[in-house]
Amino acid sequence: MSKRTWALIAALTVSIIYGVSFTIAKDVMPTYVKPFGFILLRVFGATVLFWAVSFLGPKEKIQTKDFPRIIAAAFFGVALNMLTFFKGLSFTSPISGAVIMVTTPIIVMILSAVLIREKIKVRKILGILLGLIGTGFLILYGKSIGNASNASLGNLLVFINAVSYAVYLIVVKKLMDKYNAFTFVKWIYTFGLLMVLPFGWNEYQEIQWATIPTHILWEIGFVVVFTTFLTYLFNLVSMRELKPTTVAVFIYLQPLFATVFAISLGKDELTWVKIISAVLIFVGVFLATKKKS
Repeated sequence: MSKRTWALIAALTVSIIYGVSFTIAKDVMPTYVKPFGFILLRVFGATVLFWAVSFLGPKEKIQTKDFPRIIAAAFFGVALNMLTFFKGLSFTSPISGAVIMVTTPIIVMILSAVLIREKIKVRKILGILLGLIGTGFLILYGKSIGNASNASLGNLLVFINAVSYAVYLIVVKKLMDKYNAFTFVKWIYTFGLLMVLPFGWNEYQEIQWATIPTHILWEIGFVVVFTTFLTYLFNLVSMRELKPTTVAVFIYLQPLFATVFAISLGKDELTWVKIISAVLIFVGVFLATKKKS
């Protein structure tokens, strides 16, 4: 398989993991672990894992002038991104949260055109619009799952997270072109850990580990290992071969996978609206990621 095919598979895997994680994270929060306490757990666990596997990469030294970009990537890709997302998800429903994330490709497309002068093809714009229509159908006419205690605030925080992630995808691209992923991702998470520590420490101390059921502990482990550690590695693999706008388009698949997972658990039902939405999303992603022969 070509490097581009591997990159597309990596991006697809990230979307599946994230789609499943909306419901899993909602199981944990806020009943057993509060949002910021959960973020601290995530980032600390992932930081340890990234340092543990960093020897797999080549021995490279990061130039001092690149550390400001790494700190910016830590702020937008770890701290602001995760804090607003988990806090927002604790207020809104999993599918609503997943659908708001689909604004990211639009934001990335605008920022890429402005900041890195990326040319946007008509086919990619059409693909992004089709994906947006599909996800819009899903949110307007598809039955949502989960309780939403303060949906408008939750949705706003998830939108801030989407903007933050869009900025991260563009900021990290130059690091990808210069270094191996293992060289800098451990530093992104180390700085990210320092940033989230003041927000998450109090909520982390409130966790009653003895009263948490075993299945919830497994779900916490899933979020640390899969949703944080593996997705960041896979995202970096995909970004080495794909443009930020192409990687961002895969976010359209997250609401779809979130809905499929909810249906499989019996928390949602399959309707014609969801089927039509799924077709529009898949066609949109195909058009946006298809490379001209």
